[in-house]
Amino acid sequence: MSSIIAGSARRLFTTATASSAVRAAVCGPAVTGFLRGSPARAESLWIRFPAREASTMSLSPAKSGEEEEEEEKPKAVGGDDPKEKAAVSYWGIPPSKIAKADGTEWKWNCFRPWETYKPDLTIDLKKHHTPNNFLDKFAYWTVKAMRVPTDVFFQRRYGCRAMMLETVAAVPGMVGGMLLHCKSLRSFEHSGGWIKALLEEAENERMHLMTFMEVSQPKWYERALVITVQGVFFNAYFLAYLASPKLAHRIVGYLEEEAIHSYTEFLKELDKGTIENVPAPAIAIDYWRLPPNSTLRDVVLAVRADEAHHRDVNHYASDIHYQGQELKQSPAPIGYH
Repeated sequence: MSSIIAGSARRLFTTATASSAVRAAVCGPAVTGFLRGSPARAESLWIRFPAREASTMSLSPAKSGEEEEEEEKPKAVGGDDPKEKAAVSYWGIPPSKIAKADGTEWKWNCFRPWETYKPDLTIDLKKHHTPNNFLDKFAYWTVKAMRVPTDVFFQRRYGCRAMMLETVAAVPGMVGGMLLHCKSLRSFEHSGGWIKALLEEAENERMHLMTFMEVSQPKWYERALVITVQGVFFNAYFLAYLASPKLAHRIVGYLEEEAIHSYTEFLKELDKGTIENVPAPAIAIDYWRLPPNSTLRDVVLAVRADEAHHRDVNHYASDIHYQGQELKQSPAPIGYH
């Protein structure tokens, strides 16, 4: 029996009643005695033969060196180009092959077709939360103070400004989602969907960055600035969220209001011709389901609409806390773009 189990090439499972000999060999005498007095338990016994899906033991005759080399070569996924070959893995996870609706190959691994959407350009861009207490005013003036060095450094270079803005804007959703995730684990309670909603926001902001990287390549000192700002902002926001989630969400709400203003100014420069209205990057066309002939202006419109939605989500989250409730008590706006 032991030689059969060791040489098996697959894992076998059965719900059939196991014989006493098999139970003794697999489970041991203690478990065998436990099952002997209970037919129901014996019938529900799962026998698992511990063999691998792809054994490292050579069970076939010796092969020539050329045949072994040919088997070890990875198979191409997207064609004969060596750069497109998939890595061979012991674990047998096949590379996913996804096609668009027209049958052409989906080339993005960072997001899938079912994660794309059409931007809601009808959203109200002028909504503003009027600060009416100390925490709101503190959040509002903190964001206004953060804008001053940004205006001085970037001035009207809105492409680079957008890039810097998105490296910061993608942090709060990740931090908030992470802390809610840990709280859910500690309290053994659901989050009401807010973990997913905040992580969706972080991923959406990161996709904004990936898009603007296609049209604006940062210089070395801008990359250094991003590292510095992200390090400071991540830790500051982490501590702020631990201390007061309602303050943290209000700060993000006001940050998004400033983002709407920045992208509106970006659009004005595009309309005046100060910034060239280049064709939209391919990643943006697929992510927002834009027409093939879309331009940078269409991309900025889509990004600005996203920022307006993030503004609403964070002000809404802050209001929930101000009313003395927890986020899990109100349904999260999952998929709200």
